[in-house]
Amino acid sequence: MAQKISSNCLKFMLVLSFLLLCLLTKSQYNFSGVDAFLTSNQKTLGKDLVAVVYKDGKIVYQKAVGDFTLKSQAPIASCSKWLTAALVMSFVDEGKISLDDKVSTYLPIYETYGKAYITIRNCLAHETGITDNQHMIAKILERRKFESLEEEVNSFAKREIAANPGTTFAYGTIGLNIAARIVEVVGKKNFGMLMKQRILGPLNMKHTTFEGDSDAPNPSGGAVSTPEDYINFLSMILNKGMFNGKRILSEAAIEKMQTVQTVNIPKIYIPKTAEGFEYGLGEWIQEQDDKGNSTVVSCPGLFGTWPFVDKCRKYAGIVFVKSLLSDQKRELYLEIKKRIDEEIPSACN
Repeated sequence: MAQKISSNCLKFMLVLSFLLLCLLTKSQYNFSGVDAFLTSNQKTLGKDLVAVVYKDGKIVYQKAVGDFTLKSQAPIASCSKWLTAALVMSFVDEGKISLDDKVSTYLPIYETYGKAYITIRNCLAHETGITDNQHMIAKILERRKFESLEEEVNSFAKREIAANPGTTFAYGTIGLNIAARIVEVVGKKNFGMLMKQRILGPLNMKHTTFEGDSDAPNPSGGAVSTPEDYINFLSMILNKGMFNGKRILSEAAIEKMQTVQTVNIPKIYIPKTAEGFEYGLGEWIQEQDDKGNSTVVSCPGLFGTWPFVDKCRKYAGIVFVKSLLSDQKRELYLEIKKRIDEEIPSACN
């Protein structure tokens, strides 16, 4: 009888110890400061928002304000570029294309119009040199006239060249859309299908799509997504190409995307919300170490959503909203990250 009681006591203590360990693990971060900051700045950020922090294989913080939840779907504007760059890099991983291939190899019209030396790398880094229209309304109206990505990208070939490829940086839609058209040609499928098969499907991003109100998909800014979906993508980036035990991209691909491409070249156009950042391939280099290596990468969108990955603190985060990004909001987003960082120590020197 005494042995039975002793055995039961031992089992109870083991269960209690496990529960205490779980409790300690769950409560190791105190994000009350982030909570308070989001609440006090809700009016500026937008009435509906979701903030998520992912670390060590799980979501360690989430806050939903207004009508948004983890499953709320909304346009993510330029956050789309990160997804498109990942799709292109999946073809690089397979050896089907190279970053230094000339776009004219796959799109002969670019040689016809004197743009034979633009490379896929130039496209992903916004360094094509092709003149882009920076007026948002005009750009939207212009896109509506195209019935396919092919038609739109062919029209880019006919535009004036403002600078030699690789010599200037001008943020816009042209480069990523050219790269997306190239993978359509190589993959022999349309952009939406390739994105679903190679990125969205494997990452369980069931509520993310590039199918909008235009016949021509917009790889640079046409996706709608959810916080739950996009954090899956960010976790893959954080984990150097792995998601749920499956490799989506190679470590080399992730490293190339996070390598600064804009050192010592003029920036002809850069959004004010990204001033002071450098650029990699399809993503901003938000912070660097003193050797120029990226430590924080991000891809903020015009409609206010700001996804990022902190490589030193080994976490991914996203503030998901649906309201125009402004200079004032930029400062709020940077402050949100600062408050998260206060709870998560850096592993970098």
